[in-house]
Amino acid sequence: MIEHETPDPRPLLRRPEEGELIDVAGVEHFFRLTAEHTEGRFSFEEFTLEPGIVGARPHVHHGHDEYFYVLEGQLTLHNGDGEVTAGPGTLLAAVRGTPHGFRNAGTETTRALCLYTPAGYEGYFREVHAAVAAGAEVTDELLAEFRGRYRTTSS
Repeated sequence: MIEHETPDPRPLLRRPEEGELIDVAGVEHFFRLTAEHTEGRFSFEEFTLEPGIVGARPHVHHGHDEYFYVLEGQLTLHNGDGEVTAGPGTLLAAVRGTPHGFRNAGTETTRALCLYTPAGYEGYFREVHAAVAAGAEVTDELLAEFRGRYRTTSS
């Protein structure tokens, strides 16, 4: 048996209401799985974006990959060459080193899924949320400071 395996592993079932809700700068991140659940392999979230909200300006991850899947509404995605509008069923793979960003330029609420591999970037959202709850203003400088801790730079 490999050291990190449990003697009798079981799948993890998460009910619709189970997860960690982190509201950051107008984006509701509902993490269904985090590093704590997956031994750091990946994290999985459903996020909600109201019309006119910028989820993330263009940036680049150097330590993890990020995959977006649109469930409802329209998500405007920066794909390194410009912006594209993505509707339900669209998938964007932002692997390490690729510039990307997203916003809701539409008129209806957008719901999408995001998968991070390996896990850990949920810590960025936790830190920003905690700073704002403590009275910090969300500025580009604040976000850059926190992103830097997670090997992420502006594009």
